[in-house]
Amino acid sequence: MEIVVRPDRQAVCDLAARLIAARLRARPALVLGLATGRTMSDIYARLVAMHRTGGLDFASAASFNLDEYIGLAPEDPRSYRAYMQAELFDHVNIDPVRTHLPSGLAADTTAEGAAYEAAIVAAGGIDLQLLGIGENGHIGFNEPGSSLASRTRDKTLSRHTRAQNAEMFGGDPAAVPARAMTMGVGTILAARELILVATGAAKAEALARAVEGPLTAMVTASAIQLHPLCLVIADEAAAGRLTQRDYYDSVFETEPQWADYR
Repeated sequence: MEIVVRPDRQAVCDLAARLIAARLRARPALVLGLATGRTMSDIYARLVAMHRTGGLDFASAASFNLDEYIGLAPEDPRSYRAYMQAELFDHVNIDPVRTHLPSGLAADTTAEGAAYEAAIVAAGGIDLQLLGIGENGHIGFNEPGSSLASRTRDKTLSRHTRAQNAEMFGGDPAAVPARAMTMGVGTILAARELILVATGAAKAEALARAVEGPLTAMVTASAIQLHPLCLVIADEAAAGRLTQRDYYDSVFETEPQWADYR
């Protein structure tokens, strides 16, 4: 695991987008694992700009999103499918057939989870998984206590998570669906590469627990410590509680692979 600290949110998003673009250029048939949220919107805006002005090509790529709310149809403007269409898919040349999200309307959530896992396998596995982190340390919708070996399934959302996500629901946490389909922690760890982004002081405690604390199901993001190729990109505010900051900065300043990104 490497941890790179950038001055602010914009620098975090710039670096993440450049890395994703580099992977896509090197492997046009890249299978992307995608996430949602305010920081992700900024990353996607940069990828859209690269597509429009720099020819970044999504024609052979595929994508699998982390999660979707149970009870929301794809066309519901609050759904993650609608978010992805508005923020990325409608603005690049990705084939709609190769953009995947779990169904929020599946009658049998166990079968839906198994089908989603099978679709990932059929696509050859996820090459690069983009992640955020919740204030309680979750990745995807894997709330505290989720098995670190879990696979795609339905999950009850915590009150804290629903409050965090209330903006798209008129600011009312009670209006946020109580359950979601989510990739499991084990599904996430099966990706060949992980990039986790964290911005803002509200994420500082969760990030420190995830990358410097013990491996625990109470902080599901701590499972990234097990991954052989994981990059964490944080802004100064989110990195505020990290204790090994001097070492992280030294790696970024001296390792040859970062020469073009400094």
